[in-house]
Amino acid sequence: MLVVFLLEQALALLVGALSLGTSEVGDKGGGMKVFRSVAAGLIFLWSPGVAGADEGRVLFNGKDLTGWQGMQGPSDNWGVKDGALTCTGGKGAQWLATKEEFTDFDLSLEFKLPVNGNSGVFIRAPRQGTPYVDGMEIQLLDDYGEKWKNLKPDQFTGAIYAAVAPSRRVTKKANEWQTMRILCVGRSCSVWVNAQQIIKVNLDELAEKYGRKVPGLKRNSGLIGVQNHGDPVSFRKVIIKTLDRASAPAKKNAERGASQK
Repeated sequence: MLVVFLLEQALALLVGALSLGTSEVGDKGGGMKVFRSVAAGLIFLWSPGVAGADEGRVLFNGKDLTGWQGMQGPSDNWGVKDGALTCTGGKGAQWLATKEEFTDFDLSLEFKLPVNGNSGVFIRAPRQGTPYVDGMEIQLLDDYGEKWKNLKPDQFTGAIYAAVAPSRRVTKKANEWQTMRILCVGRSCSVWVNAQQIIKVNLDELAEKYGRKVPGLKRNSGLIGVQNHGDPVSFRKVIIKTLDRASAPAKKNAERGASQK
């Protein structure tokens, strides 16, 4: 309804601009400026990328676990503290998953890990199986922790776990809030940490090389989840925009805008 209303307003402005006549346009240029503004607005509104994306919604409400479910154990080790989704790291659910499945999406969140902390964000994960191989895991880690100094590059924060390493390290020290963004459209996946893009891959190409070890690379939809790796971890501001394949232009614009920050 909002798009229809804006289109009606834009068309009204367009008619008004044309009624100014060429003399006023030539003298003051006001009509032409209006015309150009309206034309740009119409192009934007009719863009497939705009039509193909929702306005975003909160996945975690900051109060309770509504919309989430404990996986591979009871969710007693997950809760809410000071408005953040937290895991004690103790026995219980090995991961917490959305009840809803997602295909193409733009996911953003904030996370905080302790010293030597380890966790992850699961995407396109199945309800059964091991989410970090039967789905995909975007790794979360205290990259500076002494415990992890000998890990492989594809096991640090932002990596598609066991498949592709982040292009560079952009993480903060432990116990600080950090941001992550994951953009998946079709067979393309991009990851940002602290507003820096560190992953941009074609999943088909990745699956050809690592598909046996990580069959989840071949999946096109599934649950979104957060991992209990035995360490405390906190999440907040978990927001998702669902996309469709027509929103590929929006994906490119989003990547371009993020790279300019």
